[in-house]
Amino acid sequence: MYLRNTWYMAGWAHEVNKGPIGRTLLDEPVVLYRDHNGRVAALENRCCHRGAPLSLGEVAENGLRCGYHGLVFDSQGKCVEVPGQSRIPERARVKSYPIVEKNEIMWIWMGAAEKADPATILDYPWHDDHKNWPHKHAILPVKCNYILLIENLMDLTHLGYVHRNTIGGNPKTHVEAKMKTTTTPTGVKYIRWMLNSIPPPTYKAGAPHLADRVDRWQEFDWHAPGYIIQHSGAIDANTGAYDQGKRDGGFSLRLFHGITPETDGTCFYFWSAANGYRQDDPAATDQLHEQIRITFDEDVAFVEGQQQRLESYDRDKLVDIDTDGAQLQMARYLRQALDRENGIGQVAAE
Repeated sequence: MYLRNTWYMAGWAHEVNKGPIGRTLLDEPVVLYRDHNGRVAALENRCCHRGAPLSLGEVAENGLRCGYHGLVFDSQGKCVEVPGQSRIPERARVKSYPIVEKNEIMWIWMGAAEKADPATILDYPWHDDHKNWPHKHAILPVKCNYILLIENLMDLTHLGYVHRNTIGGNPKTHVEAKMKTTTTPTGVKYIRWMLNSIPPPTYKAGAPHLADRVDRWQEFDWHAPGYIIQHSGAIDANTGAYDQGKRDGGFSLRLFHGITPETDGTCFYFWSAANGYRQDDPAATDQLHEQIRITFDEDVAFVEGQQQRLESYDRDKLVDIDTDGAQLQMARYLRQALDRENGIGQVAAE
């Protein structure tokens, strides 16, 4: 079951600069494109004439032209041209989706169109600050339910095991991290502190001036249903990161995680990595992106393995442990949001 009356990431805005692309989102076939005026649009990826994928067509001056028989649909899904005839059938239309381009992201609304409010779209201004936060982004198709990927990000005790040689470091340091978790109006936020710890290889490679002991933070802000703002980094130990809020002068990165269901067993992982430590060095940004990509490949191997095992297993039999706190709060928040959208519990409340 998907939360539908909300904004999902449909893709990176640059993806449609060269023409329409087809993508399945929440089990629905969608075509994304940039119209003749440069505005992003989203339609059902299925022509109402003979069912051909509209993503195989092309952008025309008056809309998106089906590549099979040439029918043209405007951004609202209405057929505005049928080659060879002046009469356009009343039923000649396809479903359209509200879509907004913001912060280099295409945001799509998969629920009731009349409820779509662009003011509720997540703000991620760091994508617009290329000087202070140079970044690169990517897409990973992942063969797992999107919740497994969110759970992976909401419990970082796995870092010391899965990512031992990259961003992980000592497993004991992660398990014993100071952690605070809070519920927000749009999701769950947590911050972890690893004080007086040995910096992981990735941090030392990016900021070789770091001391042998650092105070390290990992801040994750999950917004339902599937995107996370991350700020991680470290400065020399006992120089004010934890008690005075100082975060400059060491290693610092920002990550955007956009996780959108494709089907019940597959999802898209859109992510960006921003360099906050050597901003004037393009090679540092490239290096960071590559290191993060390697790290995420390690995660994918595990979550895809989970998906295979859990398809024939009752998840209620799984055992929770103390470090699952943020995960469990996330699951509770999402379940309550789904209940509200589907009217569950409202009758009793009334």
